[in-house]
Amino acid sequence: MGKITSLYNRLYSDYIMPSRLSEYEMMIQKLTKSGYKQMSVRDFKQTIDSTDSFNHQKIFINRHDIDTDIDTAKEFFKIEKKYNVRASYYFRLSTLDIEFMKEIEAYGSEASYHFEEIVQYAKDRHIKSKETILEYMNEIKEIFKLNFTMIEDQLGSKIQTVCSHGDFVNRKIKLINNEITQDIVLRKSLGIVCETYDQDLTEKIDVYIADRPYPQFYSPKSIFECIGEDNVIYMLTHPRQWRVNIMVNTIDNFKRVYEGFRW
Repeated sequence: MGKITSLYNRLYSDYIMPSRLSEYEMMIQKLTKSGYKQMSVRDFKQTIDSTDSFNHQKIFINRHDIDTDIDTAKEFFKIEKKYNVRASYYFRLSTLDIEFMKEIEAYGSEASYHFEEIVQYAKDRHIKSKETILEYMNEIKEIFKLNFTMIEDQLGSKIQTVCSHGDFVNRKIKLINNEITQDIVLRKSLGIVCETYDQDLTEKIDVYIADRPYPQFYSPKSIFECIGEDNVIYMLTHPRQWRVNIMVNTIDNFKRVYEGFRW
């Protein structure tokens, strides 16, 4: 029964669920009315670096990981512009949209890189152990450098923060992609001031909320329970959890099956 329920929930989430964009707009409205300063990860990092205390400021750090579905990401952006608030958008190589990223930056929000070089290296070479991957870390870091500078050059502006992507391969080999950004020398050479899971960032927040597929929607609790109760809220969203895109979801599902079989 559990497997049947899980399958139904996945099918509902990917193909039937009504758009939740009105809920997203309601969230932005409530945060605005409650006096939260809504900002990007980059803005928050600058805030941390420029002050010792937030003095009970109400801050909402809005992070979007664009794993799939750029069209819905653009709907997030329209809503944020309507209320004159800022956010961060992290794009994978597979979802890069340089013109959209330039638009985000021109507005004052943040467009940056959602990196996954460790996973991609493991998939391409059918590597299934953490120990083997670690032997190739220097090569993987060079690939990361090439991808990072390529995006930065095309974007035409400095990338200051980056975000590690999570994948089924990470769980299998028990190694996360931000192993790359543990290299402080590498960071300094590229001008990266933080990765989104850095401790000096996360230790300053009161609550971290991540969106989840139907029927949970939020973890560990609803964002609406946090507004007014917590001063510094950090929220992660993915377009897929907010609006159905049948074509994009179908392609992504088939890709996941294929990658699992090929790996």
